[in-house]
Amino acid sequence: MTDPHKRDSLYASLKLTSGAFAQRLRRRIAFLTALTLIFSSLLPLPAWADYGDKLPLPQPSFKGKIGITYKESEPDFPKPIKAPENAPNVLLVLLDDVGFGQTSTFGGAIDTPNLDRLAERGLRYNQFHTTALCSPTRAALLTGRNHHSVNTGVVEELATGYPGYTAILPRSAATIAEVLRDYGYNTAAFGKWHNTPDYETSAAGPFDRWPTGLGFEYFYGFLGGDTNQWSPALVENTQHIQKPSDRPDYHLTPDLADHAIKWIRTQQAIAPDKPFFTYFATGATHAPHHAPKEWIDKYKGKFDRGWDKLREDIFARQLALGVIPTDTKLTPRPAELPAWDSLTPTEQKVYARQAEVFAGFLSHTDAQIGRVIDAIDQLGELDNTLVFFIAGDNGASAEGGLTGSVNELKVFNGVAESPQEVLAAFDDLGGPKTFNHFHAAWAWAVDSPFQWTKQIASHFGGTRNGLVVAWGDASGGLRQRIKDRGGLRSQFHHVIDIYPTILEAVGIEEPEVVNGVKQQPIEGTSLVYSFDDPDVPSHHKTQYFEMLGNRGIYDRGWVAAARHGRLPWERVSKTSFDEDNWELYDITKDFSEANDLAKQNPDKLAQLQDLFLKEAEKYKVLPLDDRLLQRFDVKIRSNLITGRNSFTYYTSVAGIPEGSAPNIKNRSFSITADVDAAKDGTEGVLVTQGGRFAGWSFFLQEGKPTFAYNLLNSDRTIIQSSQPIAIGKSQIKFDFAYDGGAPGAGGTGKLSINDQQVAEGRIDKTVGYRFGLDETFDVGQDTGTPAVDTYQTPFAFTGNLQQVTLELK
Repeated sequence: MTDPHKRDSLYASLKLTSGAFAQRLRRRIAFLTALTLIFSSLLPLPAWADYGDKLPLPQPSFKGKIGITYKESEPDFPKPIKAPENAPNVLLVLLDDVGFGQTSTFGGAIDTPNLDRLAERGLRYNQFHTTALCSPTRAALLTGRNHHSVNTGVVEELATGYPGYTAILPRSAATIAEVLRDYGYNTAAFGKWHNTPDYETSAAGPFDRWPTGLGFEYFYGFLGGDTNQWSPALVENTQHIQKPSDRPDYHLTPDLADHAIKWIRTQQAIAPDKPFFTYFATGATHAPHHAPKEWIDKYKGKFDRGWDKLREDIFARQLALGVIPTDTKLTPRPAELPAWDSLTPTEQKVYARQAEVFAGFLSHTDAQIGRVIDAIDQLGELDNTLVFFIAGDNGASAEGGLTGSVNELKVFNGVAESPQEVLAAFDDLGGPKTFNHFHAAWAWAVDSPFQWTKQIASHFGGTRNGLVVAWGDASGGLRQRIKDRGGLRSQFHHVIDIYPTILEAVGIEEPEVVNGVKQQPIEGTSLVYSFDDPDVPSHHKTQYFEMLGNRGIYDRGWVAAARHGRLPWERVSKTSFDEDNWELYDITKDFSEANDLAKQNPDKLAQLQDLFLKEAEKYKVLPLDDRLLQRFDVKIRSNLITGRNSFTYYTSVAGIPEGSAPNIKNRSFSITADVDAAKDGTEGVLVTQGGRFAGWSFFLQEGKPTFAYNLLNSDRTIIQSSQPIAIGKSQIKFDFAYDGGAPGAGGTGKLSINDQQVAEGRIDKTVGYRFGLDETFDVGQDTGTPAVDTYQTPFAFTGNLQQVTLELK
């Protein structure tokens, strides 16, 4: 408290002669001092105090002294929140669509030397599981809760209006990035995100469900489910940006590594005592399988013996490495997939090349991750970095179907691709002219020794992924460092277990309240208990699985599984849920789910079926939904365009996602552009959507109005005026009259200049469901790939584009 003698001398120096006035002043000073102490007591607690169970952490209370002036006072400046002592950095790496048996680390034929060396200094986990699909795995990973619990029972593009399927992450499930940031970490994410509803990814946001709204202080990557590796839909923080224009050999994965390395080096240079959390989630190896040719050519001829022999070879290496038990059985090829020997020589040639392309893609990706690990090592921080390397967010993808694909968008639109089309693109596979995928049988082969693939959550081919965890070198006395270098762990675990593992390793408790919102309990189980003991029983006792109607349940060593009727490359399900056949496995004796015990032990099966239903009700899995194509329709979700039929744009606009753009599919529409041309030959894009693999563009070329429609890169229709617009103001219009009927029907297009028709053309078929997952709707320029090759992006409009109006009819 203030010294009264000093206070009296101050009054004297101010010549306060009035006793009443002096008394009032004393009372006012006492009141202000008390008020200061009250407010300071409301400030957050100091970093060195008990952390509590609410985030953000409170700041320190004032511990100094308040006098009349600074001379009689003692300051106590608030100190920044600090992470717990010896808290490690965290590097979380997630690959996309990699099967359990694809990496050399887990017996695969594809060289992944950087994952290998990480495993040599850490632990391999051979019973680690994901959800069987992209967005759900990422949501579960970042929140520590089951995917349906955080409303992400399916990918963002298939969201529906049921609680477990809205694809809207709840505020009651704060991400690990939010928690670590509030505990004094710097946080950044690089690469694939896929946890923001696509109708919220435009420049209008909202941005609270973008990475920077969910705990990441910096983001560089893409928001959607996949992207063109040669021409990605890049986002930096909350801005859509263009790829570097000065790099003709540009590829996304090295760019992601460059940005991650730069961010880590900058962070450590400025705040070396502050730990970092880096989430590095590549678009690789999700389709399109894009890789530099020199990486692809490293695997030339290595898959010529086919998928049946490849699977056998992987299985043998897995046994030799010890990453599967010695009594494991190799499950047989399903009848729905052809034997390699049944193919023609031409088919074998094409399909072998598809595998070479994928292999180059994965090896190239491993090399870029190695660069990030090397950068951390060069800073002297690798021993103090807890590294998780998850080799796949689900099993390998069979979505390429029974021919593979040169345009994955055909799969999303229910359009079959012929072997002839695939063969014609042989020399372009992996390059910028294809959006390619491999034959489904390759996915089955590399998911060795398990049944099935991505999407099939009932079986481990869809959910079993290799995990490597590395932390330190057993020296330095840091908490719970891994000492069993190169060890193997076989405890049953799930992607929801990474979050609590990080909390325990860092030394912080699960928060009960974050940003004023009471939190859902974390549903995962920490892996830390297994770091020092390979034989300790698994702490993760029960786990349900469900994806697109495929369902399974694990409980204390037993698994019940029901694969639903639709295969990953099929458009619709041919069976009802009550027709599904349930299987039963004892995976304590049957690692690969090869011996179905359902008939021998019906009581156990019935028990697990009941348990699945209880877990499904508990975690918002119901209702089961096997629809695919119908859910790609953007009209079924609330968004910025709901209820609107007229759209006007007054300036150049870029990066509007399909979910927030006018939906011209399966209907009539018109586009009107008001332009002012200052010279002859004015040209450029007026408005466009999609790109090389599906889309349309309305533009001027050498002054001539042109409308181009690209049907899934198989057929292009160009309707062009024979005459250019005049210098000065013109109104250019394109009218499309849709035939009606089933999705994807055709129609007639008409072009006019100042109400005078100048061209007409027939578009026989149209895109019925999606123009893409990464290409966008742009006005005044083209930010992705061009819908036609008659111009090169960005082909910005050279005149004055006053406004563009699009009317839906």
